[in-house]
Amino acid sequence: MRLIVVGAAGRMGRELIRTVAETDGATLVGAIEREGAAEIGADAGELAGAGPLGVEVTDDALPVFARADGVLDFTVPAATVAFAELAAQARIAHVIGTTGLSDDDIEKLVAAARHAVVVQSGNMSLGVNLLAALTRKVAAALDADYDIEIVEMHHRNKVDAPSGTAHMLGRAAAEGRGVEINDHSVWTRRGHTGERKRGDIGFQTLRGGTVVGDHTVCFAGPHERIELTHRAEDRGIFSRGAVKAALWARGRKPGFYSMADVLGLGE
Repeated sequence: MRLIVVGAAGRMGRELIRTVAETDGATLVGAIEREGAAEIGADAGELAGAGPLGVEVTDDALPVFARADGVLDFTVPAATVAFAELAAQARIAHVIGTTGLSDDDIEKLVAAARHAVVVQSGNMSLGVNLLAALTRKVAAALDADYDIEIVEMHHRNKVDAPSGTAHMLGRAAAEGRGVEINDHSVWTRRGHTGERKRGDIGFQTLRGGTVVGDHTVCFAGPHERIELTHRAEDRGIFSRGAVKAALWARGRKPGFYSMADVLGLGE
């Protein structure tokens, strides 16, 4: 499968390039960076530490999309929406690990999915998607006497908060409870907040060091507490999941999919 990596010079971009180079059945045919980036013209493989691949980093996306089967995208929301339009025009699979997407952004991605396969997830790892499935089941099994709190920690350079994974886990908890997440979300607390409201789903964010990604969903009930935790130790779990999603997407009919679909973790 001929794949493009957008945001090629970033941490995840380089990780994706290495993973594509190591994966049977996948070939890197394009590496995209923003206009004026210092890495333009560099060999993508050498940039990523994978050795020469004969693919130059470019800021001209259109001709690259025209010769590819799929694109791997861990960039920023505005760029992801723009790449979704290009992927839809080219009828190629678009695998999205970008975080910080708004409801409006998601609507645009769903619209693009009428013409191409879109796989979008706040987290591409098997473990986190299992965590989301477990969170949904536990939330459904326990009543509102069990307060739900989601705590996430990432490295000091992460630019959005809470993480896309935290949002994903919050949605899973809300689905298990049969409620709308936007009606029950409570973000990091400060000052005189009053008592915790029954049914709230709280989010706490920590940033520091080089933490790849830690997420805990806590169900705090009367005289007992259940905690479900996932700790990422290597960004490779995300890039491997993304490439797996791209290979899964090949030949599928257009639509908006998630990693739960890729991994067979449907309801």
